[in-house]
Amino acid sequence: MSILYLLALAVALTGMVVLDRRFSLFFWRDTRRATIVLVVGVLFFLVWDLSGIGAHIFFRGETAFMTGLVIGPELPLEELFFLTLLCYLTMNLFGALTRKGSDT
Repeated sequence: MSILYLLALAVALTGMVVLDRRFSLFFWRDTRRATIVLVVGVLFFLVWDLSGIGAHIFFRGETAFMTGLVIGPELPLEELFFLTLLCYLTMNLFGALTRKGSDT
């Protein structure tokens, strides 16, 4: 059991928070709206994953870099962090591309 992948996801999420804070991209632009969008996005992808698992399309790959902890059948703990990173990255990118002006 290793936490390398979970640690890498946590570092990447921390980077997203730092960029968000520095450039007011997502949470620092509108906290309430950002929270709703992030939660809905993560839940959407979680339902997608669970549907794929239920249809035997998705399965948990074995690797030495993951903790081995699961939050559901074939659903590793790291998946929740990955989905959060995916949504946060997307919204930070959207925030960066839709910024008004060139202020920093």
